[in-house]
Amino acid sequence: MATTEDKRELGDDDAWKRELYEAAPERQGELFSTISGLENEPLYTPERVELDYDRDLGYPGAYPFTRGVYPSMYRGRLWTMRQFAGFGTAEETNERFRYLLEHGQTGLSTAFDMPTLMGYDSDHARSLGEVGREGVAVDSLADAETLFDGIPLGEVSTSMTINGPAAMLLAFYICVAEQQGVERAELRGTIQTDILKEYIAQKEWIFPPEPSMRLVTDMVEFCARELPLWHPISISGYHIREAGSNAAQELAFTLANGFAYVDAAIERGLAVDEFAPRLSFFFNAHLDFFEEIAKYRAARRIWARELRERYGAKNPRSWLMRFHTQTAGVSLTAQQPEVNIVRTALEALAAVLGGTQSLHTNSFDEALALPTEDAVRIALRTQQVIAHETGVVNTIDPLGGSYYLEDLTNRLEAEAYDYFSRIEKLGGVIPAIEENFQQREIAEASFRYQAEVESKQRVIVGVNRYRLEEESEIELLRVDPALEQKQIERVKGVRARRDSATVERSLAALKEASVREDANLMPLLIEASRAYVTMGEMCDALRETWGTWRAGCAF
Repeated sequence: MATTEDKRELGDDDAWKRELYEAAPERQGELFSTISGLENEPLYTPERVELDYDRDLGYPGAYPFTRGVYPSMYRGRLWTMRQFAGFGTAEETNERFRYLLEHGQTGLSTAFDMPTLMGYDSDHARSLGEVGREGVAVDSLADAETLFDGIPLGEVSTSMTINGPAAMLLAFYICVAEQQGVERAELRGTIQTDILKEYIAQKEWIFPPEPSMRLVTDMVEFCARELPLWHPISISGYHIREAGSNAAQELAFTLANGFAYVDAAIERGLAVDEFAPRLSFFFNAHLDFFEEIAKYRAARRIWARELRERYGAKNPRSWLMRFHTQTAGVSLTAQQPEVNIVRTALEALAAVLGGTQSLHTNSFDEALALPTEDAVRIALRTQQVIAHETGVVNTIDPLGGSYYLEDLTNRLEAEAYDYFSRIEKLGGVIPAIEENFQQREIAEASFRYQAEVESKQRVIVGVNRYRLEEESEIELLRVDPALEQKQIERVKGVRARRDSATVERSLAALKEASVREDANLMPLLIEASRAYVTMGEMCDALRETWGTWRAGCAF
């Protein structure tokens, strides 16, 4: 019931709630809390929200960067529009890259198949049936040459989503750039390299945590000195969220991993300002609209504070959290897949309102298969509509100062610091991983969320409400099984053509250096790549000296 009663006559928020709000019953059976379980008041006012503008918000481009890392944000430059692409062999993916660039994409984002992610060549027994299925197969420099054929690496920013063998893929990329005459100092892009989140969430590791961290730190050190425009790590909350975490856990575990990488580089002897400006982040954009926006704002504020105060960084660029965002694959449904277009648009809008520097929008058919060209184009057009038709880019941080958003930002920040404290008590990120702490927390959050869906307290359109009796079929991308044999013959051909003695010398040098703490492996990996040593051979050499790792169970 509407009222014209002056709020001043009610006295305060409690009086409004008691005398007006509670007179109208709330909807029953649905939760009003966020996905993270944070309870929401029906109304937020200055009486309920503690807010110091200078301390908590400030200005865009100024500490603590809550409102954005750049002064002009999207009035100066739009975010980089990327679409994750990769399937089959390098030829097919190169065609998709060209298609996306022709339709307005401004950066490449590369998906690799499971054998590549796990450090196996396509002709390895464990690769059977997986070659080119969920990404592109890259076995050697020859594949990288084909993958980026005709794409000017001095002009295009490239992202590569790979972790365990990230150093090998970066070596391939550097060699292709050399062939194009592009200096290392000109290369722009990101390679994910976030091995800690693999142990926590995605489970695509090769080596045990300690030598894996050594390899990551080698990359950070090498890039700080040789590739000044390159991001050697994309510290990734995305996969933590896809594994079932809530927003608060994604925020906390991602930042804790980031601090662990900073600690490792400092222990190596690097000054924080040598490498911190090139660290980047990768977050999920889920469906709880305001919680997602608050998550990004809290992340920027925490990172700036910790880099400046805990680590003593003097360069303001070290305080900046720049991040890529991808809409939530886990939110896509196989039922009524066209509705995923709506979900993705809202998630992308949250990422933009949260100040992302780069964005990937999922295609509506990805709950069923790798995306078709039409689905990818719609996903890219979603970003372009947000950028050019909605008006949300016309002012910076348009939701800043919202009582609700600021309170949610503060509460997520507090949740993150609580997790930092618990991880520290366990001895740090790696001991916590070995204790299965993060894994158990994610499993419990996932269980709670699924229980809420199954009880219909959280509505999923087309899944637990508004279902259709009959679903119409949509066209799907199907990877030709013949491509696997084609790729196997390709890698065998590379081995037959190369100089075997040079290969053996390269692998012997890599194994010898891997047991020395004073050696950076990146130059040796680049030399091996030039000799067309395969990625699997390089990984096998390190498996011999470092071993492999098996995780414990989390219940």
